[in-house]
Amino acid sequence: MQFEFATATRILFGPGRMAEAAPLVASMGRRPMIVTAKHLVHTRVFLEQLQARGLEPVTFSVPGEPEVSTVLRGVGQAREDGCDVVVGLGGGSALDAGKAIAAIMTNAGDLLDYLEVIGRGKPITVPPAPYIAIPTTSGTGTEVTRNAVIASPEYGVKVSLRSPYMLPRAAIVDPELTWSVPPAVTANTGLDALTQLIEPFVCNRANPLVDAICREGIVKAAGSLRRAFSKGNDSEARESMSLASLFGGLALANAGLGAVHGLAAPLGGLTHAPHGAVCARLLPFVMEANLRALESRAPASPALARYDEVGRLLTGDPKAAAANAVRWVHSVCADLSILPLSRHGLIGTDIPVIVTQAQQASSMKANPIPLTDSELTEILTRALD
Repeated sequence: MQFEFATATRILFGPGRMAEAAPLVASMGRRPMIVTAKHLVHTRVFLEQLQARGLEPVTFSVPGEPEVSTVLRGVGQAREDGCDVVVGLGGGSALDAGKAIAAIMTNAGDLLDYLEVIGRGKPITVPPAPYIAIPTTSGTGTEVTRNAVIASPEYGVKVSLRSPYMLPRAAIVDPELTWSVPPAVTANTGLDALTQLIEPFVCNRANPLVDAICREGIVKAAGSLRRAFSKGNDSEARESMSLASLFGGLALANAGLGAVHGLAAPLGGLTHAPHGAVCARLLPFVMEANLRALESRAPASPALARYDEVGRLLTGDPKAAAANAVRWVHSVCADLSILPLSRHGLIGTDIPVIVTQAQQASSMKANPIPLTDSELTEILTRALD
């Protein structure tokens, strides 16, 4: 048995930990760039806290999921303003943008020199500027991963900038920052977090350390998803979902993902649908496809027993099996009003292109069994309406 585990240098978790952000930034630099979403309520207070310590923060707004041009603008502004530390404050889009900006601002050349798939894929050789990730949603877990997902409208795909150097210097996970997240976003991001616990647990790169994290995270998400959706200020539910999201990030960064994320990358690039919304819709259909493929082509695979365990973790029933896991996910998707992919702009004629691109996605390589083009087509067709 061989495995590796790497994460952010420091993880600060718990209600009220946001109060430690300004002192932490001050220990790393004097001119921070705050990469954040537009009109984020937490930004103003944070800027005042930084200024009270004599720092000179500048802000960079990320209005949607980061694109190549977004990162390049951020890098240009960071260099022009002499920024020496970067803070990502917001959802996965702001955190990924900040992570990419911190990496490219210290490395020569263009972003395309380093991007996977559409770029040259060169390794990042110079450590990024100090980067602190502060999530305000519970979903991507990107505060503890080594990659940033960047959209390219020109190529119609989302691809990764990836390097071990890109693990954040610190991650501050304060569940109180998620209380104002609206129900629809809570649903999509929460199911993304659950996906990022289930996929690493059943993937072909699973390891004992990640297994333990996934087991705990799945239980936390299963008991809290509906509560966080229906009552945003349920402090216990929000704390559990923040922990589940963090654990999902730790798991995917150190094991792998699967067909949900393999399909989500090209699908999101083509339709510009929110990543969490795509993963939420795909999850139950991918689980069903994986189970059928495993039962017919790899009946001795340990992934089948792991899917049975997922059923027990989700339902709390010691007699549950994989079929119960699928039913539970379908039920929670219905309860949380997850939209079909057609509502995000996908049409049937897009499916062959997405299937072709998905087969090349890095996430697909960790799926517990290779899925055929026809199996991927069926997943997308069922998730369409």
